[in-house]
Amino acid sequence: MKLLKKLCSIHAPSGEENNISEFIIEYVKSNMQNWKVEPKIYCGDGFQDSIILSFGKPKTAIYAHMDSIGFTVKYNNEIIKIGGPVVKSGIELVGSDSKGKIEGKIIKKNEKIYIDFKREIDRGTSLTFKMNFKEDNDYIQSCYLDNRLGVWNALKVAENLEDGIIVFSCWEEHGGGSVGFLTNFIHTKYNINKALISDVTWVTEGVKADEGVAISLRDSGIPRRKYINKIVKLAKESNINFQLEVESSGGSDGNEIQKSPYPIDWCFIGAPEQNVHSPKEKVHKNDIQSMVDIYKYLMERL
Repeated sequence: MKLLKKLCSIHAPSGEENNISEFIIEYVKSNMQNWKVEPKIYCGDGFQDSIILSFGKPKTAIYAHMDSIGFTVKYNNEIIKIGGPVVKSGIELVGSDSKGKIEGKIIKKNEKIYIDFKREIDRGTSLTFKMNFKEDNDYIQSCYLDNRLGVWNALKVAENLEDGIIVFSCWEEHGGGSVGFLTNFIHTKYNINKALISDVTWVTEGVKADEGVAISLRDSGIPRRKYINKIVKLAKESNINFQLEVESSGGSDGNEIQKSPYPIDWCFIGAPEQNVHSPKEKVHKNDIQSMVDIYKYLMERL
């Protein structure tokens, strides 16, 4: 889990994906000679901080967003949210500005949120949860498993992927923004019409820890049922542990695909986590393993 720990430690809230993007590009270039197929890498000018990896003759894409939730410093050390982070007094935040490193705790005053720090922080500075990565026999616990686990999953699948595309996207936690042009690119260039969303979902009354990866039948978006039925049928044939999720809220890159003008089917498949959007997100190792296994299985058959 060294790679996952490293991914969770990278400061890359929505809008500042360049840090994790650069890490992923370097990781791919350093490791792809050991993969079954070396991908073509699309990044840089025209892709902003997003990355596309194309393997062989792709038919299906995996989407994994790179950004995290966080905070932006406003005035007088007041902070405002990036995405939907948990906000509780005492939570530790980290970052850096022109004057140096920043580490302080959240304090709440008069319905506003501040960081308790000894000096005024530069306006516009981004802050993220301080990482405390923990691993035991059953669980991984850390900030930003959403969605560094989805990124990690995609990189693990990449090791043996013969035909497929992996899309590392930006801005998902704060309303999306890159999926439109990325979807245009892969549909126009490769005629991709199927996608899997490698992201993290929630432990709920109907989705439990240690009962397998969750295949979402719907959330705030409703994917095409014919495609979802195909996914579920293949999952049943795989003998890989999984569970079905039905929710009325929540969203992902899949919602942005559905809003695009391209006929691409999508399905959200991810391990369920506890303590969502907090510094202590927690995922069972068996669910992580079933997530990797089912992505490998589906990418070979879709």
